[in-house]
Amino acid sequence: MTTVHAGFDDTDSPRMGCTTYVAALLVEKLNKLGVSFLDYPNLIRLNPNVPWKTRGNGALCLRLRCQEDLIKETMETVISTLEEHADMDYAGTDPGVVFLFGTVPPEVKAFAKRTIQGLVEMDEALSLIRKFRGEALGFKEGRGVIGGLAAIGENLEEDHTFELLTYRTPENCGTPRRVQASSVVEMSEKTASLTFNSIDPETGRVLVTPRGPDPVLYGVRGESAETVKQAHELIRAEEEVERWVIFRTNQGTDAHLKKAESISGIQPFNPVIVEGTVVKAPQVIPGGHVIFSIRDETGQVDCAAYEPTGPLRGVVKKLIEGDLVEAHGGVRPSSPKHPLTLNLEKLKVLKLTPKILLCNPPCPQCGKRMESMGSEKGFRCKKCGFRAPGMKKVAVESKRPLEEGLYVTPPRSQRHLTKPLSRYGREKSGTPKKMIDGWHSP
Repeated sequence: MTTVHAGFDDTDSPRMGCTTYVAALLVEKLNKLGVSFLDYPNLIRLNPNVPWKTRGNGALCLRLRCQEDLIKETMETVISTLEEHADMDYAGTDPGVVFLFGTVPPEVKAFAKRTIQGLVEMDEALSLIRKFRGEALGFKEGRGVIGGLAAIGENLEEDHTFELLTYRTPENCGTPRRVQASSVVEMSEKTASLTFNSIDPETGRVLVTPRGPDPVLYGVRGESAETVKQAHELIRAEEEVERWVIFRTNQGTDAHLKKAESISGIQPFNPVIVEGTVVKAPQVIPGGHVIFSIRDETGQVDCAAYEPTGPLRGVVKKLIEGDLVEAHGGVRPSSPKHPLTLNLEKLKVLKLTPKILLCNPPCPQCGKRMESMGSEKGFRCKKCGFRAPGMKKVAVESKRPLEEGLYVTPPRSQRHLTKPLSRYGREKSGTPKKMIDGWHSP
């Protein structure tokens, strides 16, 4: 028996397709071949800020055990299925598939981490594949080879979640999805702490159904395979479900965010966490977006809370100069219209600076707030008539309408990798010792 890792990426386009659907088809086909699965299909979300990504930038890995005489047929099945279902005619779709055998080397794991948190080159991927005697096939530009190798390298030994994805029949693709909203609400309530991002709490919008032309009908995210299967059984679809599969994934883990040592060290397209002091009061610009600046001893950077981030914008508006914060988000490169900008996903307020207001002094005789007699002329008390020509305004600390802590964008605007507040304290590690019965259909 041989362990085979099959990683693939970049089969979809903005107009059609989904790489997870290719994985779902392969689950059925490989089962019929007699191949056994060592893990749920791994759905690995890569750096969400790369300019060439499609939608969620997800790569897939199937981890298999098969007889020596089945390896060739297994590989051919993966390649032919990918080729058949990739949108080859779309200019930006460049599929790739990678096969690696045996234990995943540490160098490939490190490559995966860099692919999730930054930018990597095709040459590095090909060099690693050759070094560890893997096999790869790229179509067109073959960029999917990078994602395929990264999906193999990220074997989810650290924090991970699960997602059950259901798929539509081909004739329904492109039409409005028919899922009973009340059943999603009921499911969310019954699985409250163990599923996440099913309903947006502010708007009540159902979030399990995507809005694009892809074949996904709905997807439920949760803390275990058992939970997402239970949730799936509570949702009532009003159209036929062609198939469904449970994936193990890095979604909802903040796997993309890497702590930057300094502001001067942040690079375009990287997802970062960076600490700094607010030096420019927040400003609302056209479109409702809020911009502010932070600085450390090495430099300064603009931070943006865009209109879809909802309540996070309200938090940002309450910042004042001198507040110490930690900004989490993706770095947008500079352009002729704007400087390098960190697009906020989260904001951690580390320390609030006191807000000092200069107020008219109280009357020494009766305690009533005094009024000015004119510029540099002192104050008088309207109630008792006391006058104080030399008296000055007094500094008073004003209560801030903001508390220290972590603030996150609402579920409707969270990226796949963003860890929601409900997941803090629920982190897990290690790979499943056993897969549940009935983790896919058919």
